Amino acid sequence: MNQIEKNENYDNQTFEDIKHIDENGIECWYARELQFVLNYKEWRKFENVINKAKESCKNSGISEFEHFVDVDKTIKMPKGATKNIKDYKLTRYACYLIAQNGDTRKKVIALAQTYFAIQTRKQEISEKEYSSLTEDEKRLYQRNLTKKGNYSLNQTAKNAGVKNFDRFHNYGYKGLYNGETADDIAKRKGLRYREDILDNMGSDELIANLFRISQTEQKLKKDNIKTEKEANETHYNIGKNIREVIAKNGGTMPEDLPTPKKSLKQLEKENKKSLKKQ
Repeated sequence: MNQIEKNENYDNQTFEDIKHIDENGIECWYARELQFVLNYKEWRKFENVINKAKESCKNSGISEFEHFVDVDKTIKMPKGATKNIKDYKLTRYACYLIAQNGDTRKKVIALAQTYFAIQTRKQEISEKEYSSLTEDEKRLYQRNLTKKGNYSLNQTAKNAGVKNFDRFHNYGYKGLYNGETADDIAKRKGLRYREDILDNMGSDELIANLFRISQTEQKLKKDNIKTEKEANETHYNIGKNIREVIAKNGGTMPEDLPTPKKSLKQLEKENKKSLKKQ
């Protein structure tokens, strides 16, 4: 039985199961995997849908290259040989456009349209909606924003001459956390080796870091910074300025904010398990 025949009963978890998180912490999907979920047996026909989706993206005034990234995938062939095939790394918006341009006679296409539209909307909630979220839901929302923010900041920092991104981000942490690096923060929180510190922050601490991220990106662009040294100093100064604002307003310093009992990775795993039991 092939993968297409297995996927007779679809639900939102179907699309969650093929979701990936890339090296920048950004969610993405691969076209070859989405092809099978959407019941397209031939890549040629599915790529026609992708091309229509890319055209829709361009017609909306949005760069297709940010949402449809060309990648090569290596597959195994008989007798130990390998072959490179074309694939695409897709954003949630790209998947939504593909679903919009898909064969509406397929039941799974309607589900895909709903899933990707609703999930995209969830990332753009109002202040009233935000206030009604639980603390863990606020954490997840703010964490998604910091992932996007860091990805955008990294692109801007790269254009500004940054090559050592760990050092660059540590300058920002040092400014905001009174000299602490990412490793220092992780040790203080009692985290395991290479455990993500942002996944172990409460919503208020994430908001402070999101402000650091967004303000640094704006400053790098505004001042047209072109050296790594200047970029690092800018990140440090922005972090320090935000710390001074928190102190001036009588707020709690980020290092004094409580660390949640469970990381967002743990919460996501528990949520997936509960969904599968339903």
